[in-house]
Amino acid sequence: MTTTTPPVTLDDVRDAAARLKGVAHRTPVLRSRTLDELVGAEVLLKCENFQRVGAFKFRGAYNAASRLTPEQLKRGIAAYSSGNHAQAVALAARELGTTAVIVMPEDAPPSKRAATVGYGAEIVTYDRYTGDRVAIAETLAAERGLTVIPPYEHPHIMAGQGTAALELLEEVGELGALLTPVGGGGLIAGSSTAAKGLYPDIRMIGVEPEAGDDTKRSLAAGRRISIPVPHTIADGQALHTPGELTFSINRRLVDAIALVSDDEIRDAMRFAFERLKIVVEPSGATPLAALLTGRAGTLPRRVGVIISGGNVDAERFAELCGTRP
Repeated sequence: MTTTTPPVTLDDVRDAAARLKGVAHRTPVLRSRTLDELVGAEVLLKCENFQRVGAFKFRGAYNAASRLTPEQLKRGIAAYSSGNHAQAVALAARELGTTAVIVMPEDAPPSKRAATVGYGAEIVTYDRYTGDRVAIAETLAAERGLTVIPPYEHPHIMAGQGTAALELLEEVGELGALLTPVGGGGLIAGSSTAAKGLYPDIRMIGVEPEAGDDTKRSLAAGRRISIPVPHTIADGQALHTPGELTFSINRRLVDAIALVSDDEIRDAMRFAFERLKIVVEPSGATPLAALLTGRAGTLPRRVGVIISGGNVDAERFAELCGTRP
């Protein structure tokens, strides 16, 4: 009889939480009676838009970077990202006294690119629809002796991201369901590991944009499916296939994937601004959109939601949330 050790365990998430204590923010949990009444459940929002760099990504980036050897830190870090992981690695590198080179798509949101540069990183751009960001980053790493920290395909990244769910459950207790956005799968993999480690019966629901349903298709097929790089306002979820490590966890622990349209994402962003008084970026608004539209299905009495980030500049936010024609 053989057993396979999962890439990430609840102990790994707890270890990451100890490492992040005093470095990452313990983000607030918000409530809204209006939201509760609209969806027919008690909804608890874990607001990672208040995390350092404005997104949950700092958790995984710092957890991974802080484990590098002194020699690796001396040589520097490479990463690839559409924005939030880029900022997270850049800040983690600065905190740890090293440098970062980030491969970013040419059409990455200007605010995310500017913030990444502001944290001291060097940026190398590519075309997300024709280029291979992984190959570009690995080539740079080989040429310069850098260590690559991927956005989701790494046990330390997933464990770090899972600390958001761990904090939420430590604060509010047992939940019937937990919703998170799904891009490469690192957030929901870490969150599922933490949540089901504490409460095995919790229902884990991922949310993707309709145009980027690679994880939903992959779970249905029982194997990783690739799709064309999607065109969606949820740039953090514009991926063509789930990660191999993340999928190995998510196929076991994720119970369902809900899909939402770009217009529904816009409505959720507007709701968060007008009713919750918070700014949420498109990817971060997808779980809220799934709740507001009923696409998350029948809900238990208490539901958790991870609002993954709030990195959207004022002009883009106004464009997305303005009155529809």
